[in-house]
Formats: sequence, structure tokens, C-alpha cells
Amino acid sequence: MASTLKGLILSGGHGTRLRPLTYTSAKQLIPIANKPVLFYGIEALREAGITEIGIVVGHTRDEIEAAVGDGSRFGVRVTYIAQDAPRGLAHAVMIAEDFIGDSPFVMYLGDNFIIDGVTPIVEKFNARQSEAMILLARVANPQQFGVAVLEGEIIRELVEKPKVPPSDLGIIGVYVFTKSIFTACKSIKPSWRGELEITDAIQKLITDGRDVRAEIVTGYWKDTGRPEDLLDANRMVLDRVAHQIEGDVDAESRVEFRVKIERGAIVRRSVIRGPVMVAAGAVIEDAYIGPFTSVGENCVVRSSEVEHSILLANSRVLSLQGRVVDSVLGRGASVERGDERPRAMRFVLGDNSQVKA
Repeated sequence: MASTLKGLILSGGHGTRLRPLTYTSAKQLIPIANKPVLFYGIEALREAGITEIGIVVGHTRDEIEAAVGDGSRFGVRVTYIAQDAPRGLAHAVMIAEDFIGDSPFVMYLGDNFIIDGVTPIVEKFNARQSEAMILLARVANPQQFGVAVLEGEIIRELVEKPKVPPSDLGIIGVYVFTKSIFTACKSIKPSWRGELEITDAIQKLITDGRDVRAEIVTGYWKDTGRPEDLLDANRMVLDRVAHQIEGDVDAESRVEFRVKIERGAIVRRSVIRGPVMVAAGAVIEDAYIGPFTSVGENCVVRSSEVEHSILLANSRVLSLQGRVVDSVLGRGASVERGDERPRAMRFVLGDNSQVKA
């Protein structure tokens, strides 16, 4: 019988590629289809049968702990593991050793989004009982990834961000390890950037003749580290949304295709063309909400048009004469009409920003 796996989610880091959003918020809590990306990872582990989860946290610990709590809302038990500074993925593994103990475990990067979850790699690990299994995907830009060289399912070599990639199989941030990874992590030295790299620790396992295997993801996945990645992941989730109208929609409004409007939302004299998700407390008046848009809790969109965008909680789009497209508005951000009349606008606004457009 396979050992019970634990989960380890890495939620430290500063999210520099998502600034200004991450100046005031943890990158793992930015929502995709009105749900923080971190929650998708927790749910993926739970669906794979993992109920003991450690979350490695850094400077945003308080915010993450407030959002996740003890994990009971997800049907799991969460332990928080403090990391004093981003010192590399292998360092995060080492500081989790007391939590993990002798159990095999899944390590999951908290800003990853994998639409079909991690159950396939967990099932394959349980069937084979390798020392490690690494989730890979075929990528268009392998120079920006750790890249694997395979012989069948067995990983023979890892190369970190190679100038001349030996394959297009990139490491995408989901790993299954046994306790042997702790010894490997302790044996490596910091890389040129001063961090303990998990690829170096995995390569140590390979060099020592350990059985390290690959699972290649065939469904959609995304590292949500940039605004355009958030928008793309948002589009993929909304494309699966079921039509469900629970909010207050007046007779003068039109709701077309697949749209989810939560109870407590208000729609007046507007057109909503799905796939779209509108959260509780949102108010949409004399407006157009176009496909692939998620409107967060207590947002207000009035006399404006928004399409292919993410509006975080309490943001406002008011009286614009151009259409907001391909945009991410932070919590409490406000965009209102000014004297200019552009035909289209694109924004990435941090929390509480104000723009007159």
C-alpha cells in the first residue's frame, strides 16, 4: 500500500513581475475567475487525496494565513512554515523537513495554475514508487525553464535555462519527492544568484543513480507570474463556466451565452455577453461586460464597457467612453472618465489606484 502523501505549497516570493498589483497583495491571492490562484492549488492537492498541507510563507504570511485559515474550508489541515527570505526552492524544502517527516510529498508552486490538477502525477507516483517525479510540459521558450532530458519516463539530466536547449520539456513547478530529497538539498551549494536551486538537488539524485521520472502534462497550465498570464488563465476557467443567474437582473438587461451572476449582484440596463463571472455585491449599470471578464465582489461598472479583463474586489469603472480591454484592476482601483476620448484602454492597476481616462 502506498504511503500517504503530504503537500507542500510554496507561497513566498515578492511577485516582482506582477507589480504594481503585488506591492500591496500576495501574488498567490490574485484571483482567477474570482478565486485566488492559491486556492486552486490547495483544491488540486485535496482532489488528489492529500489532506495534510504545509504552506511556506514569507513577507505576506499574514495575508495568506487570513485567506486560507486552518484549511478546514477546503477539507484539509494547513501548517504554515516561515521562510525569512526567498532563498531558493531547495531551501524551502529543507525548512519543511520537520513538517514532512518520512512521508513522500507533492511540492506545488503557489502561483501555478494547472486546470486538470495533480491527480495523474500522484497516481503514477503511487504506482511506481520512484524517488522523485517531476511534472513537465512542452514549452515554446525552453531557454526560460529548467529543461529535462528523458529516456522513456526516466529523467537523465536537468539543465537550468540553457542557451541551447536539449529538449522542449520544461519543469513547470509540480514535484513529488521522497525523503531522499532532503539529503540532496543539503549537499548542494547556492547558485550564481545566491539561491539553493531545486534543479541542482534533483540532478544530485540523478547523479547518484536514483530513479527520477517524468510526467508530461497534456492539459492547460500556466505560471501566473505576469498580467497576461493571469488573463489567459482567467479565460480558460471562464470558458468552462456554467450558466447560472442568481443575482438581480432587470428586464431591460440582456445576458447572453454562459454567464454566472452570484446572489447579491445587481445588473441594470446592461448587456453581459459570456463567458463572464460576476461576484456577489457587484453593481453593473448601463454597461457592457464582454467575454472572458471576471467582476469581483462589490465592484461597480457604470456607463462603461469592459472586455477580457479581471476586476478585483471593490474596483470601479465609471462613465468611460472607450472600452477597457486586456486589463487587470487591483482591489479598490478606480477608473473614471476624464477629458480625453481614447477608443480603447489597457491597464494593470495596483490596489486603490485612481485613473481619469
